[in-house]
Amino acid sequence: MKHGRPPVVMIHGSHCAPWALEGFAEKFSRAGYKVDCPALRFHDMQTAPEALGTTSLLDYAADLEDDLKSLGEPAILIGHSLGGLLAQMLAARAPVRAVVLLAPSAPWGVPPSTLQEIAAAQSLLLKVGFWNKVLAPDTGAMERQALNRIPHAERAALAQRLGAESGRATFETLHWGLDMSRASEVDADKVTCPLLLLAGGEDRVCPPGTVERTAALYRERATFQKLDGMSHWLIGEPGWEKVADRSLAWLDSL
Repeated sequence: MKHGRPPVVMIHGSHCAPWALEGFAEKFSRAGYKVDCPALRFHDMQTAPEALGTTSLLDYAADLEDDLKSLGEPAILIGHSLGGLLAQMLAARAPVRAVVLLAPSAPWGVPPSTLQEIAAAQSLLLKVGFWNKVLAPDTGAMERQALNRIPHAERAALAQRLGAESGRATFETLHWGLDMSRASEVDADKVTCPLLLLAGGEDRVCPPGTVERTAALYRERATFQKLDGMSHWLIGEPGWEKVADRSLAWLDSL
């Protein structure tokens, strides 16, 4: 894709906003791509409204699908964590050139591969009714699980930038087996573009075994790579520049 580069849409993850992808966006812009980093619904507000609590993955996806239509041509999608799940949902709905999934959350039907994933999901059930509430970030858990490779001097400050998330979207992602609407379901046969799935070998949130199971859904269209020594924050932890370079090189190889 060296000539006539298509637009790139970068999709941030849970409790985040476009700021989380600033480094990646700059890297891709320097490589000649026109980059758009939309905010998920209500994620660009200093104080999230109560309506965020009942906002579904399907609402996020519908907003993003409208953004894609406005581009006038198929885009490249890059999604991190929850944004990686949304990128898969969009690739099944709209024409897409290619998809890069960075530590993506798994779609409906893909089981967890570690006890840690199961425990994290089950712990949420202690918060009765969380699926209808605005969820404040658990900064301590985020520092331990997602930001664990960020230098200590920077970790707390980064955690403080995290914002609220939808309880419903969280439920649909982590408890898909209980979700009668199957909001996170992706028809893999409708995803016809090439996909690159990158997983940190030390990821505690979306571990490589689960990401590899996700890649298997897309058969020969998917390329899975485990990044030894990396964790969940592939978009900003030490070594993130090499992750961006790897993504760019893969796109250039298509």
